[in-house]
Amino acid sequence: MVEEPDSLLFSNLGDFLPGSVEEVIRLDSPPELYRNRLLAEAMVSFNMIDTIGSGIKRMFTKQRERFFPLPSYDLSEAGRVRVRVFGKVLDERYTRILVEKTDLDLWDVIALDKVQKKQPLTDADFHSLKRKGRVEGRRPNLYVSATVAAATETQADYIRKRAFDKQHYIKLVQEYLAKFGTARRSDFDRLLLDKLSDALGQEQKRHFVTNLLQDMRRKEMIRPVDGKRGKGAQWELYRPRAQG
Repeated sequence: MVEEPDSLLFSNLGDFLPGSVEEVIRLDSPPELYRNRLLAEAMVSFNMIDTIGSGIKRMFTKQRERFFPLPSYDLSEAGRVRVRVFGKVLDERYTRILVEKTDLDLWDVIALDKVQKKQPLTDADFHSLKRKGRVEGRRPNLYVSATVAAATETQADYIRKRAFDKQHYIKLVQEYLAKFGTARRSDFDRLLLDKLSDALGQEQKRHFVTNLLQDMRRKEMIRPVDGKRGKGAQWELYRPRAQG
């Protein structure tokens, strides 16, 4: 065991016999395979453990009741199982959801816990959360939905993460060029990057600006000055060239 400021990390040699943590929770019954069945039964007999096969789901349930992140299992290394148990809030929005939304079932909580940890969701988990209006955005950049945000006082955070309509950014570019005449890519970055959804990473934001400018060029809204494109190019509003 490794004790850290906000968590405990347990590591044990051997494969995880049930195969997946989700399967253990779903079955909610004693496992069929044991490394040492006699030892497990003896520990129950001597009250060293309450029962066989209930520990994992109990950990998840207890952490939920404490409004803490759920245990994180790492099964990526063959022949070793690691589990981290948190004793500190990671994402206040997640905690507020657990406090306010008491009707969440354990599977929703597990899926939302993955969202707060920026872990990938299965297709089933993703579609379930979307169908129930728990999250918005596109994988892997998911965030709390407007409905949940209103119930948990995170409306401001939702607005920061919500994407404006594309037309909003087109208008900003047009207004900038109408006022200043020309602009370089660095000017558009300063204009737009901090206005894009917080659900996007910096590289994704830069790709968005690139795609926006190219789309506007194709639609003849803007064009490169003197037709010069590439690094350092200047852009201006599209105006039909005078016929000679």
